[in-house]
Order: sequence, then C-alpha cells, then structure tokens
Amino acid sequence: MSTSRPVEPGCVYLVGAGPGDAELLTLRADSIIRQADVVVYDNLVGDEVMARVPSSCERIYVGKKAANHTMRQEDICALLVRLAQENKRVLRLKGGDPYVFGRGGEEAETLVDAGIPFEVVPGVTAASGIGSYAGIPLTHRDHAQSVVFATGHKKEGPVDLDWAALARPMQTVVIYMGVSRIEEIARRMVAYGLPRTTPAAIVRRGTLPDQRVLVATLADLAEKAEAAGIKPPALMIIGTVVTLAPRLGWFKGAD
Repeated sequence: MSTSRPVEPGCVYLVGAGPGDAELLTLRADSIIRQADVVVYDNLVGDEVMARVPSSCERIYVGKKAANHTMRQEDICALLVRLAQENKRVLRLKGGDPYVFGRGGEEAETLVDAGIPFEVVPGVTAASGIGSYAGIPLTHRDHAQSVVFATGHKKEGPVDLDWAALARPMQTVVIYMGVSRIEEIARRMVAYGLPRTTPAAIVRRGTLPDQRVLVATLADLAEKAEAAGIKPPALMIIGTVVTLAPRLGWFKGAD
C-alpha cells in the first residue's frame, strides 16, 4: 500500500484547489492541506475547500478581483519566499490549476531564483470541471476536435487575442476572466468568421450548489448575461458543444 509523501518544512506547495467542489480535490492536495503550517489562498478557492484547512494553520488571504487586488503579485511571491525561509510548510492554494491562468509559473520562477524547494500539485482546471458540471463536453466528435483556453484579462493593457485562431470552426473556446468583456469577445469572434448564431454559454460559480448556466448565442450572450445579472466568477464557453448542455446537464444548480 502506497503512503503519502511527507510535507516538508521550508518548502512551498503550489496546489490547485479545483473549480470549487471540495470533492474534486486530489488526494495529494488534501494531504498537504491537512499538514500545512500556513496557507496563502486566493479568492476563487471554494469555502468547502477552506473548511478542510486545520484551525491550527495560519491563513493569509491574497485574493484578486477586478480592480481590487489584496496584494500585488510581486508581494505574494516575496511572501512565499519569506514564509519558506521561516521553515514553515507553505501551502499556496489556488482555484483550479496553478499552471492554468493561476500565475503558478511566475511564483515557481521566484522560488527557483530564491533557492526555495517547491512542489506543484495539479488541480481540476475550471474549464474541464465547470464544463463537466454544466453538461458541456469540451470535445466531441460531432462538434469539436480541439479546445482552446484563453483569458479575457491581461497583465497590462487591452485584450489582444489571436482572434482568427479562436474563431476556427469545429473548435471549443473557453474564456477565463472574460465576464466584463463579453460583448467585445463575442463581437470579435463574429468579426473573424464565427456565425452570430454560434452557441455560447456563461457558467457562474460552476460545480458549487448555486451554479448558474446561461445558454445563448454570440449575438445575444452579452444582453442575456446582463439581464440575468451574471457577475464573476464565471466562465465563457463558445462552440456547438454548448447545445449539449440541456441534455447532459446532470448537476442541478440555481437554474
């Protein structure tokens, strides 16, 4: 019988907490959560996941929301180094997967430069987890032979994506952090070749009990999202796979 690897003092663990449902945590993630001395956690880490953190573990919130960052990324990186140098078992807990729009790569680079040992624990990224709970398979032989992840938010300046590549047929596009730019994203996708009737969905708080799935088309997604009061955190999925949601949506949220 295999035993879990020890959680070492002076080491930083970049752990993916998954899209929200605590039962989607990996065994390794749960083991580290139970043994950590300090947890540095993000806004998108689910409440059920945080409930698994022992009361003896110090908690430091560094969550980011649009135009409201608790701590700059540079300061978060410096914090991780300092905590490890204090010989603590440092849990850096992120929603989804650390290396999928989670800035885990930036933090890992900082740790390498500082000579700090680290481990990366993958998590169920929002695209696959939320897609599954919303009844939207990201690939399907009749609908999509490829899937692309993109972000609606950049480090600096306006979003400048490869719209021609995103607008290819027989493809699923998943947009992270794009709720505030739904209208722009839909307009660009249409301008670069996708029909206005292309199915699209917004899934808010996916995998959680209050999950909401809004299905529309590129032509009316922004209008319907505004009317429904959709706010972050939410994920945008574009492609004909979205038409499967009514049939395959096994998880019943608010809608």
